[in-house]
Amino acid sequence: MPRYLERHLQALIGSLGQLYRQRMNTLLTALVIGVSLALPASLLLGLSTLRQATAGWDGDARLTAYLKTDLPDADASTLAGSLRKDLAGQATVSLIDRAQALAEFERSSGLGEALALLGENPLPAALVLTPKAPADEATLERLASRLHALPQVDDVQSDLDWVRRLNALLELGKRTVWVFAGLLGAGVVLVTGNTIRLAIFNRRAEIEITKLIGGTDGFIRRPFLYWGVLQGLSGGLVAVLLLMAVNLGLGGPVRTLAGLYGSALALATPGVLGSLGLLLLGGALGFAGAALAVGRHLREIEPT
Repeated sequence: MPRYLERHLQALIGSLGQLYRQRMNTLLTALVIGVSLALPASLLLGLSTLRQATAGWDGDARLTAYLKTDLPDADASTLAGSLRKDLAGQATVSLIDRAQALAEFERSSGLGEALALLGENPLPAALVLTPKAPADEATLERLASRLHALPQVDDVQSDLDWVRRLNALLELGKRTVWVFAGLLGAGVVLVTGNTIRLAIFNRRAEIEITKLIGGTDGFIRRPFLYWGVLQGLSGGLVAVLLLMAVNLGLGGPVRTLAGLYGSALALATPGVLGSLGLLLLGGALGFAGAALAVGRHLREIEPT
């Protein structure tokens, strides 16, 4: 075995021995790192699940044009027939006259007696446009503009409006989680760095002797860097286990709730690549914390 690889193997085995001898501290550090990694990861998976749930909603979007309340039913029917001819092949047009609108409102609200006191129907007729093919936002906007231009139309509402608001909230939540993840990642670096700093101070005499007999900074630094990487990897493993526990605890209720709404939605999981990414991220953060601590404090220790 080449000398270079032999020294790295010695450093790795020595770091594993140090972690085992301080296994309680190692476990606590791994738990802190694991929770710091698992928390933003679980939030991102939750947002991914919501995006899956809303992925097909924009394809079923409809436009509802509310007609003026003083428009006669005959004119509303004529307008609906004209739109059916103009929009043939693009969208289906359904007319909900004032009587149907009142009956639907009474059935859904239970305010039939209160509406009867008004003496007249206060609800307007409405035209419902459903695209024959999944329509993008530009197509719906064009149809909405065309409806707004009709003198018989009082207002136009799109089912896509609230979907856009939801997507905007999801995007805001995603960016917030990434900022949160960055702060927690910085915390992981600080936790690892502090652990390595204490280890350096505890082995100060050993480091001084090593320098006296000609040990280089690279030789002294190597086991501490391995120590940081191993701590980060252990924290990443804890994060993966925590995410598996979350999926095990919430996966069943999510599938049950989705089944009640006729959906096959399932809780998003990190998968093999995501789990590997968490392990590598933990190792990288551990290495960064160790490198910062060793680089700062090793220069301060000189044999006297």
